[in-house]
This record gives sequence, C-alpha cells and structure tokens, in this order.
Amino acid sequence: MESDSTVIYRHHIAPPRAFSQFSHDLIRHPRLSSDAVRLLTWQLSLPDGARESLSRTAERARIGACAFTRAKRQLKEEGFVHERRLQGPGGHWITQQLVSNVPLSAAEAAKILARMPVHPSSADASPQVAPSPRLPTVGIPAPPRTDGHPKKDPGENTSHRPAEPERQPDPAPKPEPAPETSETHEPPEAARALVAALPHLSPDLRRIPRGMHDELARLVARWLAAGHTPTAVRTHILRGLPDDGTPVHRPGGLLRYLLHDVPPAPAAPSPVPAPGAATSLPAARHPGPTRLSSRLGALRECEGDHVQATLFRPAGDETLCGACSRHRLPCP
Repeated sequence: MESDSTVIYRHHIAPPRAFSQFSHDLIRHPRLSSDAVRLLTWQLSLPDGARESLSRTAERARIGACAFTRAKRQLKEEGFVHERRLQGPGGHWITQQLVSNVPLSAAEAAKILARMPVHPSSADASPQVAPSPRLPTVGIPAPPRTDGHPKKDPGENTSHRPAEPERQPDPAPKPEPAPETSETHEPPEAARALVAALPHLSPDLRRIPRGMHDELARLVARWLAAGHTPTAVRTHILRGLPDDGTPVHRPGGLLRYLLHDVPPAPAAPSPVPAPGAATSLPAARHPGPTRLSSRLGALRECEGDHVQATLFRPAGDETLCGACSRHRLPCP
C-alpha cells in the first residue's frame, strides 16, 4: 500500500505598501502562543503616533478575555511588554504600556518610559476631574444693601458666653522614630546569590523573571534571618516542585508562594557526651526505680536455650522451666 505524502510550496509577493518587518525569532518563539504573537505583531504594525492599548488590540484581533490575559502574561514574562502606573497632572492615574520587538529588562524599560511624555487624552479623563456646569440662580443679582439700621437686640442677653477652660500646655511631643534607611530593605548578598543560582537547581526554575529577583531575595533573606541554612531553603524549594511531570508555567509565582511563610528553624542537636564522661541531669529528670507488680515479681527467667527470654514461676530454687527440665538429660 502506498503512503500519502504532502509537499508544500510557498509563493511570496512583496506588498507595495503598509507592511512591517519582524524577526523570525519573534514569530517562531517557543514560549509564546499564537495569540501572544498575534497581539505583539499587531501592536508593532501600528503607526508611531498610535496610542491603542493592548486590550483594544485584543478586541480588534478577536482574542478572548482569557486568551488575552494569558498572552499578555507571556509577553511580560519574556520582556516584550512592560507597564507601570503613575499619577499625572490633575491627580489622574495613568497606566503606561511599552511594547518592544526585542526583550527588555525592567531597568531598560524604566529608562524608556521615563522619557515618554505624560499627557492623558481628554477622552480618557475622568468626568469627576472636570468641573460640573453651574445652574443659574433664580432672579436678578442685586448689590448688598448699604442703608438702614441694624435690627434691635433680642430681649434675652446672649452676648456673654461661658468662659473657656484654660488650655493645658501640650505634652512634649514624642520623638519620631528614625526613618528606615534603604539598607534595611536591601537583601544581603547571600540571599541574592541563592536566588541567582535557583535556575541551575531545577529545569522548572530556568524562566524566573528578572524583575522578581529582588522580591525573591527579600523572601530568602527572611528565611536566613530565621536561622535556616541555604541548603534547607533549596531543599524546601525542591520539595515544593511538582514531581509528576507537570510543567511550571510561572516559576516566580511558585517561588513566592513557597517562600512566603517562614517556619521556625529546627533546634540544633545537643552535643553527644564523650564515652565515660559523666552526664549531669536535673534531679527531677533522673528516672526512679521501677516497681514491678506482684504478678511479675514472682516470675524468674529461664536459663535454658531459648530464642527469646522466657519467664516461668518456680516452685523452689530451680533455674529451668518445665520444658527445659524435661528435655535436659541428667548428668552421668
């Protein structure tokens, strides 16, 4: 029986206008889904002055909500998309999104976003920021009256107010705590080195986002400060990884979950005394003499050949149980 074979041919026609050039590495990226590649290439094909958000692009590209969330997360993990929130003029909060055709680190993206102007469009401005139109008042405005006499005082005298209590001097203000320096928030070098070596610990940890290294280092520093050794931290992480072959899509989030709660460090084992050395225990911990019950006190251990110790109740001064006495031959 002949097997069917498929042969594919390609025909290219260069577009005369409105085209974009993309790297083959971007289109064939092994960790980006088709929705992520479509979302990224659509954004990169827009003109320079376009300010279309990623959600609007997903809506135009017919990408669903769940697929858009997954595609955006993949682009952020691979460094193609960066975003930050900041407060612009008038107290309006703005989300800046940066889309790049090459992966960028968090520091590189922050430098590029710092050079971008912050000016929200009037269409996106909140209606609460703009003043509301005033309603016209009823009647014609008139100037205040300047003639006439003031009204007479009422019959009762209300001009004398009760005397105000004397103000006590304010107590001495409490000294404000010294502001924490940035050194207390910086993780130690041991924690940074441990986090930097995690991708070599397991293949599931090779794609830790570089933007999470500082956060993970601070979590590891808490474990080290609690008395845990780096070996204990690595062992705890390895025990938390899936052992049934399930792929880890978000290693940074898994590490944050595993390192969030810090258990108490195990107590150091007590030193073993040298042979022959006297051990001093508290008087309350010395075991006292064990009292046997009256039933066990009348028993005696047989001196015959038994696999396990055998107890019997002697009738006199015999040292063998009944079975051993019957099988032992008398001496010649």
